[in-house]
Amino acid sequence: MIRLDDVQAFVQAVDAGGFSAAARLSSVTPAMVSSAVQRLEKELGVRLFVRSTRSMRLSDDGERYLPHARAMLDSVAGGARALAESRGEISGPLRLAVPSDLGRNVLLPWLDDFQAAHPGISLQLRISDRTIDLHRHPIDAAVRYGMLDDSSLVAQPLLPDNRRVLCASPDYLARHGRPGHPDQLREHNCLCFVWGEQVHDRWNFELPEGLCTVKVTGNRVSDDGELTRRWALAGHGIAYKSHADVAADLKAGRLVDLFPGMGERSPLNLVTAHRTQLTLAVQQLRDFLRERLGDRVR
Repeated sequence: MIRLDDVQAFVQAVDAGGFSAAARLSSVTPAMVSSAVQRLEKELGVRLFVRSTRSMRLSDDGERYLPHARAMLDSVAGGARALAESRGEISGPLRLAVPSDLGRNVLLPWLDDFQAAHPGISLQLRISDRTIDLHRHPIDAAVRYGMLDDSSLVAQPLLPDNRRVLCASPDYLARHGRPGHPDQLREHNCLCFVWGEQVHDRWNFELPEGLCTVKVTGNRVSDDGELTRRWALAGHGIAYKSHADVAADLKAGRLVDLFPGMGERSPLNLVTAHRTQLTLAVQQLRDFLRERLGDRVR
């Protein structure tokens, strides 16, 4: 008889990258995780991991079994959620992926409020500007900017009219002047963002006469959106940020919008791998974030 706890230990070991890391997440010993995986391997009659003294990786059988193990755990969790939702309750794990700047500085306190309103929720949060494969990783929903590259994903709009904002601090503008046209950005230090392996150094603007694309350069590049905003606040250059990220800075005068209404569109969505993941918890989170984000950018 396969034990559900053993299946969970196997999946956690895969996601965490090893028995020790999985043990820390579950507050147990690595030996307990190892024993659970060994029991599962014995029941299945296969080796799920290829182990050596220095490394551990999934075997071919482990790769084949992993999606079924995830489906088993998701099915059990889904059953519990369905019973709770029938009573009008929200409970269980809520696994979210959010971008760095928006996540740390905007969403984090809001998620505290959401969890306080629904104490049965166990929040699991990933903060990163790297795109997570929602089909392969155990994520219920992700907050993402821009149009979706994968048409199989399901997007729930949070800020459909969100745009990027070309912004700089008053100190930077006092020292270097304010560009009057996007073409003049070639004369300024632009703070570029790395998306995946690509530097986002071609900035698009929607001008009255049509689309304008400028190839920018600068002496600071980062793959962390929060760091780019901090550099802009410190006066190190001009940033091209989402309005949702910098709305409070613009209102407070810490940053200046250089070309109001001309930034490229960057809709903000709550994304799931498929419609079955639009649980009551995800739907209520969507409505909650829509309201808070709408108030923020007004």
